[in-house]
Parts: sequence; C-alpha cells; structure tokens
Amino acid sequence: MSVKDCGHHKDKKKILLKRIAAGILTFIFIVLLVILIIWAVLKPSKPSFVLQDATLYNFNLTSPAQLTSVFQVTVQSRNPNDKVGIYYDRMLTYATYHDQQISLPTSIPSTYQDTNGMNIWSPFLQGQSVPIAPYIGAQINNELQMGSVKLVIKMDGRVRFRVGSFVSGSYRIHVNCPAYIPIGNPNIGTMVGRNAIKYQIVQGCGVSV
Repeated sequence: MSVKDCGHHKDKKKILLKRIAAGILTFIFIVLLVILIIWAVLKPSKPSFVLQDATLYNFNLTSPAQLTSVFQVTVQSRNPNDKVGIYYDRMLTYATYHDQQISLPTSIPSTYQDTNGMNIWSPFLQGQSVPIAPYIGAQINNELQMGSVKLVIKMDGRVRFRVGSFVSGSYRIHVNCPAYIPIGNPNIGTMVGRNAIKYQIVQGCGVSV
C-alpha cells in the first residue's frame, strides 16, 4: 500500500512541475509577443549622421610609405524617432583612405539620445608615421596635386533602443562619412590659430544597424 501511495505522490509532483513549466513558458511567450507587437507598431528608425566639418592640423606624406595626419572632425547624429530613445555604447571614430586605416581609433563617451534628439561629437583623429602601401602614397600625392583628398571618416560601435522602461539588446552600428578635404587650398577653408585650417563639409553619412 505504501509503495502505491509513493508512486501516486510522484505522479502528482510530475504533473505539478509540468504545469509550472508550462505556465513559465506561456508567460515568457506572452511577454515576448507584447514586446514584438510594440516594436512592430513603433517601427524604430536608425539614426542619421552628418559630417559637418574637418579642421586640419597636419597631413604630411613623410615618405612614399608613411603618412602623418592630425585633424578634428565634427559629426552630428540625430534620432528621428518620436517614441524611441537611443543609447550609444563603445563608439570608435577613425579615418581611412582607400579602405586603409590612417588614424588611431578615438573613443566617444557612451551617451543617451532622447526622442528626436541630436548629439554633436568633435573627436581628434591622428596617426603618426602610419605605414601605407606605396601605391596608396602615390594616389595621395596625385590627389594632393589635384587639390582635394578623399578620406572616409568611420564610426563603429553599438546601440540600444529604449521604449519607455524597456531597453532592447545591443546592435552593431557602422557609420561611413565621405570627406573631400581641399588640402593645400587655404582660400577654401578658414584659418584656425597659426597652422590649422577648418573646412566646411556638410556631408551625409551612410548608416547600417
């Protein structure tokens, strides 16, 4: 008799555990479904970026295979969403020429961008005697002689979206800003101090999230 009672209690325990597990799974499913519906209704848009200007302090091809550059860029980001805020995490900014990185990455402090908000960042970018391929040096020389060098200012990091008290997971963000800088033509830029020239660019950037 005692053996039958023990088996009966085990069956009840199994049934109870199954009901608890089913209840937890149902609750999780409902929560995820609600989040998905809210996300679909709000349809958050990715932020937009504009490269506003670049201040050049040094851009010198010290040898056919080494480049030294020091400049500051101003980048504006805007949140186009009415109900979704954006967290920017671990954003790094650097300059490239023909897909070759020519400056060290500069970190931008983590920040929160409110709905329809705007942020402006002005990081310094520099590279001291950066090794480059000889053909890259030849292309830079050609562009310098033509009066304009095309760089690409890149920003890589992570973003999170906030809706009310809910914060999404982390997404990678990549920003590419073409920058045609008329190096060697002081008549186009504005002198800043003794040896720096500020160039207005106002160029939209490509953004992928």
